[in-house]
Amino acid sequence: MQFLSDNAAAVHPAVWDALKAADSPDSPYDGDALSAALDERFSQVFDKPCAVLWAATGTAANCLALATMVQPHGAVVCHEEAHIEMDECGAPGFYLHGAKLILAKGEGAKLAPETIRAAIDPIRDDVHQVQPHAISITQASEYGRSYRPAEVAVIAQLARERGLGLHMDGARFANAAAFLDCAPAEVAGPVDALSFGFIKNGAMSAEAIVLFDEQLADVARYRRKRAGHLQSKGRFLAAQLHAMLDGDVWLENARHANAAAQQIAGACNGRLMHPVEANELFVHCTNSERETLRSQGFGFYDWGEDAARFVTAWNTRDEDAAALAKAIADL
Repeated sequence: MQFLSDNAAAVHPAVWDALKAADSPDSPYDGDALSAALDERFSQVFDKPCAVLWAATGTAANCLALATMVQPHGAVVCHEEAHIEMDECGAPGFYLHGAKLILAKGEGAKLAPETIRAAIDPIRDDVHQVQPHAISITQASEYGRSYRPAEVAVIAQLARERGLGLHMDGARFANAAAFLDCAPAEVAGPVDALSFGFIKNGAMSAEAIVLFDEQLADVARYRRKRAGHLQSKGRFLAAQLHAMLDGDVWLENARHANAAAQQIAGACNGRLMHPVEANELFVHCTNSERETLRSQGFGFYDWGEDAARFVTAWNTRDEDAAALAKAIADL
């Protein structure tokens, strides 16, 4: 009974079907019909014009998006526990050719205007100090917290006032959208670039870099090629994105994962470290309690000395969620 990560989830059958259907000759790289149709397809999803590039990993999607708005002598403001800081092995500095990350605080791994200001206001406006060029927020956050549209809006306002780009790491964007029950455009807010995650939600090897500024898209295309991410058979990545959008598979998958998380959350009896607003649960558990759970067949990550992280997925079985809920309640 696997609750380690939604990265370990199976590939959705619709994605396998789309990959098989795409296995016929077409133009190489991103010149195929499926890749060419992505801009219009995602423009319909977000109800406004956008340009979309596929990428094979979330790390590449994040860094290529940020590279369109951050110069090597600049910096990205992010939460001190953001994925780009904690789990990408220095990739932002690599892709951004030395640009640094400015770390800010915030409850639930979420940024707010006051925490952003606290991080950047002390920086002198002179050539001797690294200047912020962009802000990156995570939807849902590293602790499974979802930004409400109003929260994104005030951060976007600050970004505009300071002349900063705004990026959203949407590795679990679908789960946030399902939780908030808002249109995708509201969940994303007025960001400049969105890394729209699909791999955690049923795709095999495709993420979407959604750019709401055509000039950023022009830069991203060159950056992607230079980084070695312009795959020669790009139609197979584009096919996965189309399959996930067809019939709102992306949203239905996220709803299932969220529902499983809520079922487990209901049995935690005051153990939750954070409200469950996506498909991650952070639960207070002693070492012996974690051993008890593992002895019953549950897979999960330890989260520090006295906590565990459980992640549900689009294919989490109802009976497995029920079993984990009962096991936690029985501790």
